[in-house]
Amino acid sequence: MAASIQGVGKVLCRLSPSILHSVRHYKLPVRLCLVQSGSLVPPSRPSFCTPPSRSSFCTAASLQEGEAAAALVRYKDRPWDYLESEEYIERYGTNPVWAGYRRNHKGGIPPQKTRKTCIRGDKICGNPCPICRDPNVILHHQNVKLLQQFINPYTEIVYDPTRTGVCMKQQKKLIKAVNTARDHGLLPVQIPHAEFSGEDYSNSHDAVGTTPPPSSLTTWYRWYGSITPDEKEVAKVKKTYKAYLK
Repeated sequence: MAASIQGVGKVLCRLSPSILHSVRHYKLPVRLCLVQSGSLVPPSRPSFCTPPSRSSFCTAASLQEGEAAAALVRYKDRPWDYLESEEYIERYGTNPVWAGYRRNHKGGIPPQKTRKTCIRGDKICGNPCPICRDPNVILHHQNVKLLQQFINPYTEIVYDPTRTGVCMKQQKKLIKAVNTARDHGLLPVQIPHAEFSGEDYSNSHDAVGTTPPPSSLTTWYRWYGSITPDEKEVAKVKKTYKAYLK
């Protein structure tokens, strides 16, 4: 009987203030059982159900906000720890963060492109993308497990935003983080295989070999040595440039 009255009292404590006002008016006693030294002992005085005060609600809300802020600060420095936390497993399980996402749009035909951004200043759209809706999902080149969810495992190509639903702003950040992770060696890079056609790529042929030395040239022209100048003309030139000749 005491357990049933206790259950009724707990339900009444969670009701609206109007019902709680009637409960306080009639002062319904609720018998509680106290655990003392391993045995159930009834209380000496009956307790009454009192509604929670506003300060208790404010304290609970402030505690929740403080825990959320602490989680954001913790995952901001190490965003890859969020994918191994119980919160992430409870929310997403083994599915990627974009699984089951559907954007709200007008009509039966979805738009060809995703929205430019989900957050404009302090305003958030009604149905943000999979990355913008969860503040703990942070794109970072070291957050490899998150980046692998947006990469095709067979072609190593980043999924199109029309499939994942990611906004264009986050898609640019995603591609930048993937390229940085590949540059640092954290993600594999697919290089196309090039088959050699059997051509000679060595430097032993004449095209890339050493240039032979030029042959010694005695005169510029072959007929230059066979010409004999006129003696009168030579004497005239020597007389003109006598002051400059040595």
